[in-house]
Amino acid sequence: MRWENLAEQPVRPGSDAALFGADAVVTRTVDTPEFRGITFHEIRARSIVNRVPGASRMPFTWTVNPYRGCSHACVYCFARKTHSYLDLDTGLGFDSQIVVKTNAPDLLRRELGGPRWRGGHIAMGTNVDCYQRAEGRYRLMPGIIEALRDHANPFSILTKGTLILRDLDLLTEAAAVTDVGISVSVGFTDRELWRTVEPGTPAPERRLDVIRALAERGIDCGVLMAPVIPYLGDHPDQLRATVRAIAEAGATSVTPLVLHLRPGAREWYFQWLTAHHPHLVPHYERLYASGAYAPKSYQRRITGQVHELAREYGIGPARSGAARRIRPEREAGPAAAEPEQLTLL
Repeated sequence: MRWENLAEQPVRPGSDAALFGADAVVTRTVDTPEFRGITFHEIRARSIVNRVPGASRMPFTWTVNPYRGCSHACVYCFARKTHSYLDLDTGLGFDSQIVVKTNAPDLLRRELGGPRWRGGHIAMGTNVDCYQRAEGRYRLMPGIIEALRDHANPFSILTKGTLILRDLDLLTEAAAVTDVGISVSVGFTDRELWRTVEPGTPAPERRLDVIRALAERGIDCGVLMAPVIPYLGDHPDQLRATVRAIAEAGATSVTPLVLHLRPGAREWYFQWLTAHHPHLVPHYERLYASGAYAPKSYQRRITGQVHELAREYGIGPARSGAARRIRPEREAGPAAAEPEQLTLL
């Protein structure tokens, strides 16, 4: 495996961009029911705050990713390609070979305190979920949130995981000194679709329970309605049922995102589609003939339908470029840099 190449983008072996050496890797297989079939590669990273490449469509500059690979096993996950940088399989390997940056909290604290850090907004959960099942074993997020809190550094979290509720007290403490945004991903409420396309995630209704719990604590939570899956989750009745459930859970906004299929994810998704819905393969070949994204006309139609439903149910789309924030009033504390504008994707 090219462990010396573990970076957000592939890097030249032996270059200064390498995040750790091969001698820093410890591989563990845990034989317990919740982790059966999963292998953890524990590493000590050399860097944890990552700059997003300038060519990226992501509307934020900095990310923190304590894990690589994800046991959520979402067949459409765009991050699958990154496993190939390590000579790991982008299909089952991405779902079961999880890289754990065990020193992430200490490393983040050191980097936030460095002379070159200017307090930019840090997005988490934008590559793989920081609250996937591995977090229940390694507990990296409490230390990460504590470091961000202590440096009054703005941040946001996007998750499908219910484990975020464990850290509610820390999130509330952080919100007293800086801007904190929370979003939950709920693309659909169809249980049969969920079981096959997102088999390792909490069920959609459990994620809706997270939104309710956040609302009860006075924490605003937006929903990224993603992905909207063509021909399987985009019927007007399905969109209505999903938006209604999101509104009833107490979400403050809903932002739709149509399925996109980048290299790595595209091949794995088409394999899944052929096995489960072979009659749809020709339709997908036409819809995604031009690349990773569905035609803009289709995206506009879905977005328009969801926004109309959101207005009907009393929740608007997220204000363009705005992070979802926790509401508590700030207490006096270290001054933080203004957060970068963020729409979670």
